[in-house]
Order: sequence, then C-alpha cells, then structure tokens
Amino acid sequence: MTVLRSERPAAPAVVLAALLLATLTGCGLGAELEREANPARTAAPRATITAPPGPGDPSAPSLAPPPAAAPTACPPSGLRVTTGLVDAAMGLRATTLTLTNCGDAPYELSGYPSLTVLDDDRDRVDVEVLRGTDDISAAVGGAEEPGRFTLAPGDSAETTLAWRNTVTGSTVPAVHAPYLSVAPSPGEPAQVVALDGGLDLGDTGRLGATAWQRTEG
Repeated sequence: MTVLRSERPAAPAVVLAALLLATLTGCGLGAELEREANPARTAAPRATITAPPGPGDPSAPSLAPPPAAAPTACPPSGLRVTTGLVDAAMGLRATTLTLTNCGDAPYELSGYPSLTVLDDDRDRVDVEVLRGTDDISAAVGGAEEPGRFTLAPGDSAETTLAWRNTVTGSTVPAVHAPYLSVAPSPGEPAQVVALDGGLDLGDTGRLGATAWQRTEG
C-alpha cells in the first residue's frame, strides 16, 4: 500500500531568512530611512487645522479700513505752511513751500517769504537768504519779481527754494539743518517746518527763495 506523506516543513533557517527579508523590505526599511533623515528620532509635528473665526469671534481680524489721518490744525494766523519733496541733481537742491489760507478771511500776500534756518535744537543758523534763485542756479523756476495778490479761504501760494551742497574747503562751516522757520513776510507770525532730508548747504552758506506766486489749479 502506498502511504501519502505531507510536505516536509521548511527548515528553521529558511523561515528566519524569510522573516528578515520581510522586515528589511517592509516597515524595517522605512524605519532605517527615517532614522537617516531624523537621527534624533524626534516625532514629526502633526498638522493642525484651525477653523476660521466666526463673525462674532473677538479674535477675528478687523476688515474695516484704518482711520484717515486727521488734517493739520489751522494755526491762529489762518495760514498753514507745508513742504514738498527735495529735488536733487548734480549738487543742486530745490523744493517748494506752500502757504495755504486755511482761515475764513481773505489774506493779502506780496513779496518774499521771511526764512530762518534752524539746527537740531531749533537755534538760528547763520545762513544768507537770497531774494531770488538766480545766484544759485538759473535753471530753477519760479517768480523772481514780487507781486501782490489776495488769497481767498482755501487758496494757496508757493515759493521755490534752491541751494547747493557744495563743500569747497573754505573757512565757512558746513551746514546741515533740518528745520526752517517760515513767515509769509517779515514781521508776520512764523511756523517751523521740517524739510525732507534737511538743508545740506555744504559750506556755501546761501539759500535762495523766489517771490510768492499763486498756486495754479
């Protein structure tokens, strides 16, 4: 009679090799790669999902536009002085001062502004203020001849300032002053304004200003 025998069981060494192969090709290989990238075996941070704040949530950012800057208060004189940006080219500097009638009465204006250059402590700096800008540069525009006109409330006038930042090595000390005291005319109340970048006069010691002219437009 023929006896059927069951298949011979695999040798223990073969089973062990198969287990090792499965380990290396499966999660064991992934662990080795993770260990290579993260030797300290620190846990990776978990991503969190935060729900957007609801309409009544006080932590919700405000979408309202920021409040507009309050306009500069009108001085008691009814006249406000503002400064423009400084235009610089080849050592020549130029800027504009604007005088606005912010009061409720007409104001008659003529001639040149009264200007005083001030240092960081707002002390007077010895600078020659010229009537006109031709001695600084003929290229600077603006009215050279003084006129007389009336500024109605809301109207404005302007003057052009010009100077050079040349340093010649003379005995005159170089000047870099941040402030300017401006009066519509001599004897009138003055306002102190800060200029864009200050007045870098070098050792020229001179600042030119054109006569007031009505602002067009």
